[in-house]
Amino acid sequence: MNSMAIDRRSFLLGTIAAVAACPGGSSAGGLASGQRAVAFVSAAKRADGSFSIVLLAADGAIVRELPLSDRGHDIALHPATGRIVAFARRPGTFAVAFDALGTTEPQIFTAHTGRHFYGHGAFSRDGRRLYVSENNIAGARGVIGIYDVSSGYKKIGEHASFGLGPHEIIMLADGQTLAVANGGLDTVPEAGRENLNLDAMEPSLAFIDAETGVLRARHAMPQDLKQLSIRHIAEDARGRVWFGGQWEGNLTAAPPLIGFAGRDQPLQLIARTTNSQSHNDAAGGPGLKGYIGSLAASRDGRIIAASAPKAGRIVYIDAETGVVAGDSLFRDGCGVAAVEDTEFAVTSGFGAFRFETARADVLSETQLRDLAFDNHLRRFG
Repeated sequence: MNSMAIDRRSFLLGTIAAVAACPGGSSAGGLASGQRAVAFVSAAKRADGSFSIVLLAADGAIVRELPLSDRGHDIALHPATGRIVAFARRPGTFAVAFDALGTTEPQIFTAHTGRHFYGHGAFSRDGRRLYVSENNIAGARGVIGIYDVSSGYKKIGEHASFGLGPHEIIMLADGQTLAVANGGLDTVPEAGRENLNLDAMEPSLAFIDAETGVLRARHAMPQDLKQLSIRHIAEDARGRVWFGGQWEGNLTAAPPLIGFAGRDQPLQLIARTTNSQSHNDAAGGPGLKGYIGSLAASRDGRIIAASAPKAGRIVYIDAETGVVAGDSLFRDGCGVAAVEDTEFAVTSGFGAFRFETARADVLSETQLRDLAFDNHLRRFG
C-alpha cells in the first residue's frame, strides 16, 4: 500500500473516530429528547484549528457539533427525511452523512479512485438519491456522482456535468432537473486548491435531467468573460437560475459577478443594479472584490441574496427587476439562508450569526465564541 493510501485511510478513520466521540453520538442531528430543534447547519472551524459541523437552533445557539478531521464546505439536506450530508472542501474526497432526527449513526463515504468532490451536492426530491459534483481527474472533466442513500451512500452511477469543475448543484422546483454551476476550473488533490487552467477556463451553467443525465440546456460564458467562474446558484420564483461568479483575472477588470439564465434564456449579467445614487453599481465586480461566496433565494423566490465576504458585503437583489434592494456591511460574511420572504440569516468567518432584512436592516446579531463559520449556511425545515 502506498503512502497516499495509508494517509487517506488514517484520515478517514480519524474522521469516523471524531464523529463517534461526539457526545451522544447516536443523536447525530441534535433533535433528541430534551434538545432544541435544529434550524440551521454549517461547517465551521474552532479557534484551536479543529473543524466541525455545527447544528444551530433558530436563534443561532449551537444545539450539536460533529467534529471533522478536515475542513468541511457545503451541506446537502432533505428536510422531509431528516438526512444531512456535509462535504469536504474542494478538492476533498470525503463526505459525512447523518440523520437530523438522530435515528442512525453518522456514515462516512468517499470519492471513488480517480475522483474528488467539489464540496457540494443535492438530494433527489424523494431523498433516495444524492447527486454530488465531482472531478474525473484523468479525463479533466466534470461529473455528477449518483449515490444510493438506502445502500449507505453507495455510488451507483454518474452523469456528465457537461463542463469542467462542477461546483454547486441544485435540484430545481420541478423535481426533475439539476442545475449545475460548472466553474471551468481544473483542480487535483495533489495540487490542493491551485487552479491548473486559468488560461483555458470554460465556465458554464448546465440544466441536466436528473434521471437520465440528458443535457436539457447549457449556457457558456462568452470568450471575453471566460475567467468569470460560475460557482454558486439559486432558483427564483420564475424558475430562472441565478449565479454568483468569482473573477480569476485582474480585479480592476472584473465584470459584474451576478446574473441569471433559464433553460431557454442565455446567461445575463446584471450591470447597473440600483436605483439609489448612493450605491451606484452595487453589484459591480471591483466593489465586490471579484468574489461571490454564496447565494440564496428568499422563501418566495423574489429576492436573491449574494454574499461577498472579501468585500464584507451582502447584496440583496429584486429578482424581478434586477435592482439592488439592500446592501449590507458584514465583515467576512458568507453563509446566507432564507428565513422568510424578506428575511435572511447570515454568518461570518468571525463567528457572527445575524438576522437581517433584504433592505439590509439588522434585526439581531449573536457572536459565537472561538468559532468561524465556513462559506455556507443551510436552513433546515
